[in-house]
Amino acid sequence: MKSAFFKGMSHGIPIALGYLSVSFGFGIAAAKCGLSVFAASIISASNLTSAGQAAGIDIIAAGGTIIEMILVQLTINIRYSLMAISLSQKLDKSFTFSHRLAASYGITDEIFAVCSSQKEPLTPSYMYGMIFIAFVGWVSGTAMGVSAGQMLPVSVSSAMGIVLYGMFLAIIIPPAKKQRSVLFAVLLAAGISVLMRYVFTMISGGFAVMISAIAASALAALIFPVKCEEGAEE
Repeated sequence: MKSAFFKGMSHGIPIALGYLSVSFGFGIAAAKCGLSVFAASIISASNLTSAGQAAGIDIIAAGGTIIEMILVQLTINIRYSLMAISLSQKLDKSFTFSHRLAASYGITDEIFAVCSSQKEPLTPSYMYGMIFIAFVGWVSGTAMGVSAGQMLPVSVSSAMGIVLYGMFLAIIIPPAKKQRSVLFAVLLAAGISVLMRYVFTMISGGFAVMISAIAASALAALIFPVKCEEGAEE
């Protein structure tokens, strides 16, 4: 069990280092919204979702409702349920129901990618090791980011706040260059978001995120349907 745990930690170190820099950007953004180090760290410790947290603090800063927060988080983070279903096919027999619940807390895009690439069945200890080191990187980066945001001049903290958005660009640009459907969805979502920002100003930021994401993905699915492979059952 110890060897599996440390193996998971070693595989999670690159993830933790990446999270350290990205969550630093989230911490800067949280400080700009008036959140304390403790409050921002609790958000990171209980969520582990960069896009969801970024949208969440915007709703908090704007005084949004609980319903708005729930719907936004559901829209942004529903993909983790699909990742969990996929990983369930690779779990070792030692993964009891309680272990599945515990491990589901730490399923992120990066952890899913690393776990999916493993040839051997995933054990609880392995996933716990990876989740633990990623958790440390994410929460500590957040705390440092908020602290820096409170001490640095506004011009510097504003410039460093772009780190979080740089991560989003790094996620969408590679697939957008390869697939027209992704590029279409990205540009459409950006266009709808601009309309919400400057035309339909009565719509709050949280609902604007939901409308942009759902409308863009739905239209992309209609215009660029995924073709069934030959011989595949419909």
